[in-house]
Amino acid sequence: MTATVPNETAKPAAAPAQPRVGVLLVNLGTPDTADAPGVRVYLKEFLSDARVIEDQGLIWQLVLNGIILRSRPRTKALDYRKIWNNERNESPLKTITRSQADKLAAALSDRAHLVMDWAMRYGNPSIKAGIDALIAKGCDRILAVPLYPQYSASTSATVCDEVFRVLARLRNQPTLRVTPPYYEDEAYIEALAISIETHLATLPFKPELIVASFHGMPKSYVDKGDPYQSHCIATTAALRRRLGMDETRLLLTFQSRFGNDEWLQPYTDKTMERLAKEGVRRIAVVTPGFSTDCLETLEEIAQENAEIFKHNGGEQFSAIPCLNDSDPGMDVIRTLVLRELQGWI
Repeated sequence: MTATVPNETAKPAAAPAQPRVGVLLVNLGTPDTADAPGVRVYLKEFLSDARVIEDQGLIWQLVLNGIILRSRPRTKALDYRKIWNNERNESPLKTITRSQADKLAAALSDRAHLVMDWAMRYGNPSIKAGIDALIAKGCDRILAVPLYPQYSASTSATVCDEVFRVLARLRNQPTLRVTPPYYEDEAYIEALAISIETHLATLPFKPELIVASFHGMPKSYVDKGDPYQSHCIATTAALRRRLGMDETRLLLTFQSRFGNDEWLQPYTDKTMERLAKEGVRRIAVVTPGFSTDCLETLEEIAQENAEIFKHNGGEQFSAIPCLNDSDPGMDVIRTLVLRELQGWI
């Protein structure tokens, strides 16, 4: 005789957990500490990336380890201390990127299966830590969001490289999407314009012109096919149209050059010097290529380039904040993320 298990004693099958979708905001990176050892660790990782310095041969290794990592960490640590968030003991880049992720999570909180996190390409929290955290929370799909409006191999592509390296170690990989560059996206251009107009309205002076300063790049990288310069030009052109300015009132320059090779021109610091010597006395600088204020905007532009301008005869200088976690800035990130999540949510 066959025994039958009563229905009331049989346990119902557990309902499968709803798959979750992860969103990982990724910024460039920052030292963990504003001292020479912390900066040395950061620079070592950053400058050892072949996407950043393409020739990683013996000569570069001798220069990097024998010269740069012996002297530059001390000087850069002093710069970081000028802008350091002492309350949190971290750089503003880390503080603001965290806030961007938190605000995005709050804005999309009605979608319970979405999980937000953030990471740095160099330093901490690492991309690996971010992906591991999202997988641990049940995400089987991940949208990586490089926070670079203009594409370049040394920013956007190296984020993808690292994401792919992390996934390559996994047997059970999540499905991946990566947001595209958004250098002339309508929401981005509008946010920049609003940011500029809002900031100018607070100034006690009227700038004679505005300089749009983008991070520089060796000219040879563009010659080899990197589209970065064309993206910067397109962003500036779109911003000119939106603000009703021509190329004499909204200038395009490139900052942060490093080494002896020719970089994209015109150089920001040389432009500051030239404009002041030509009689320009009031100026504002916007940095459209940076989604978040960092060393390059808060120290290099707001302090170093302001000093260059005033030293050569300029009188009034204002650095316009990045979009950061402002309402217009968050509108850009939210619009980008929701667009790329179509079909997943």
